[in-house]
Amino acid sequence: MHRKKAFTLIELLVVIAIIALLLAILMPALRKVREQAREQACKAHLKSIGLGILMYLQDNEYTMPDFHTHTTPCNGHLWYHSSGRLLKASENRSYWGVIYHDYVKEPKLFGCPTFKNFSQIVAQEMLYTTGEIENSAYSMNGWLTKEKSIIIPRHSEVVVSHDHMEPRIENGNDMLYANESGKNFAHYREGGGRWTWYRGIFRHSVKSASDYETGGKLNCLWLDGHVTTINETTGEEIPKRWYDPLDKN
Repeated sequence: MHRKKAFTLIELLVVIAIIALLLAILMPALRKVREQAREQACKAHLKSIGLGILMYLQDNEYTMPDFHTHTTPCNGHLWYHSSGRLLKASENRSYWGVIYHDYVKEPKLFGCPTFKNFSQIVAQEMLYTTGEIENSAYSMNGWLTKEKSIIIPRHSEVVVSHDHMEPRIENGNDMLYANESGKNFAHYREGGGRWTWYRGIFRHSVKSASDYETGGKLNCLWLDGHVTTINETTGEEIPKRWYDPLDKN
């Protein structure tokens, strides 16, 4: 009788080592592909939002809502009242997306796949539930007022929204351009009150684990509806007029 051949322990260890090596080679590539898919989904969401905003503008004589008034604060992350109804823009902690709900029907389009981990940080610090914050992933340019939007000459050079942790941005500490300190997002950098949120801004294609550097990029929606990618920057090359169209800088 012939004895059946079986794998020896050494052969099994070699096979396991080869599989582990292949996984080590493939995992970074798979993570990169997964993040690229998230980034493309984020861009698609912003384009859908941009289309909804353009439809809103067409129905409102091409004027933006006035985010400087107390009647339209929209400086929170929430979509719904505790009763389940959609919040009004004038209500406390409402998210700016509620203004465009009739044009962008699905709140999930205001969510970014890469934002989900950061939304938990926001929820803990702001005492929110996480579910709605996952659909509040983008900022609105709070300087784009009703009066200014009427006279903007080049809509392709004005920021409407971009990846951020703040729902409404209206000062130099929250924006892409550098303020007096020589850096942008001063509120979120070292020494700022929300430094723990910084990594939620340049959150796509992250390359660094530093608290104040990701090596990543963000997605930006412009007033004409197109979307671009901006690599992490301290803002020296970013003009203020991207936010305030009447500014000469």
